[in-house]
Amino acid sequence: MRLSRALRVCGKRLISATLIPSSHLASGIAVQLMNEYNLSQEVGTLAISLFVAGYCVGPLLWGPLSEQYGRRPTLLYPFIIYTIFQVAAAVAKNGASLLVFRFLGGVFASAPLTNTGGVISDIWDAGTRGKAMALFTLGPFAGPTIGPTIAGFIGMGTNFRWVFWVLAIFAGVCTILIAFTLPETYAPVLLAKSAHEKRKETGDPRFYAPMETKKVSILERVENVLARPFKILFREPMLLAITLYMSFVYGCLYLLFEAYPIVFTEGHHLNAGTSGLMFLPIMVGATTAVTLAVLVFNPRYEREVARLAPDAVPPEFRLEMALFGAPVYAVAFFWFGWTSYPSITLWAPLMSGFFSGFGISWIFLPLFNYIIDTYLFVAASALAATTVVRSIFGAVFPLFATQMYTALGPRWASSLLGFVALVMIPIPFVLKRFGPTIRAKSRYAPSKPRSPAAVKGDDKGTI
Repeated sequence: MRLSRALRVCGKRLISATLIPSSHLASGIAVQLMNEYNLSQEVGTLAISLFVAGYCVGPLLWGPLSEQYGRRPTLLYPFIIYTIFQVAAAVAKNGASLLVFRFLGGVFASAPLTNTGGVISDIWDAGTRGKAMALFTLGPFAGPTIGPTIAGFIGMGTNFRWVFWVLAIFAGVCTILIAFTLPETYAPVLLAKSAHEKRKETGDPRFYAPMETKKVSILERVENVLARPFKILFREPMLLAITLYMSFVYGCLYLLFEAYPIVFTEGHHLNAGTSGLMFLPIMVGATTAVTLAVLVFNPRYEREVARLAPDAVPPEFRLEMALFGAPVYAVAFFWFGWTSYPSITLWAPLMSGFFSGFGISWIFLPLFNYIIDTYLFVAASALAATTVVRSIFGAVFPLFATQMYTALGPRWASSLLGFVALVMIPIPFVLKRFGPTIRAKSRYAPSKPRSPAAVKGDDKGTI
């Protein structure tokens, strides 16, 4: 019963985290915000960047706290406060207060991005986790394609404040769903609650959980909360490489919020609502990639689980999609850049978004799974560190995007990003080849490489 409830809430949690994300909706009304509050273009961009900057702070709290107090409170209470800040943004009297509310909203909105991966690792085994992670990975990249479109049309037909009211209403509904459907899923916390109930029921103090035997000082607790994610990050070369790659991809996605208007609004003279529609191919590409992952790659993984049972499947098996996704993503940038001339039909740069979304999904999905499979027992902290760095990139990239595209032009600005993407292509290939050796030296990865014969057998089932 507990598992079925957890399965249901995961789907609802995904919806609440991704369908209408605040960061992307605000990008569709940036011009109205600048006019209303008399903001410069750079300060207006902060309405996007500061929300994402909040993701840099929140994961430092929510990831480690979820491993001490459980998943439910670190999802429910932050989301309640996030809802309140959406209401505050809707009634903000000046630009300064709006920016503050956006930042604080991002801090609390980062809870699901940080902890949903931990919830998934709690309630699904390795064989079925891929399907849940596929849906979760789709969310952060489907949302950006829907948000600007919705906001653009809302802003054209009503006052821009309605964008924040829609966000507040949506967040409120999701908060209710979380409150009534989300159980606690973290095993150590569940054991502690069970032990407490046993002590209360029997009066026998000998019932206790391992979590209750650890006496941690306040200083140690603060250190675990704030420092643990970065200790893991900087002590793990493979986690650091994955984080930099995912952060670059994530930052480029936010950079497109500034690049697309230059190409489609200025170059092809589209209005705000229609310009938002240009993001939809990214969602279609990401959805196609996730569908193929669920229908093709996940069954292959399940067969590998059955073949290797009772041994675990090496995390490197998860990286197959990234071997294809990385080159596709790099090509998409060159495609977008060199078809962005106003004299060329807008369908040419528009369709590059399909391959961009496809590549993004086939980079993020396997790398997310790789992190969880490799750092199973500290997955929330590992994902928290990744989320912080990724959010820094997401907050900073839009700040220089307009200047870069203006100075270099859409062709060479996109090509520059494409060249960086080319440089990063070897990362999943190196992890695929040398991952077992690197994990053998890790102090946080619970799995170790098996015998050479077993590893050789694994290669027969991989690409």
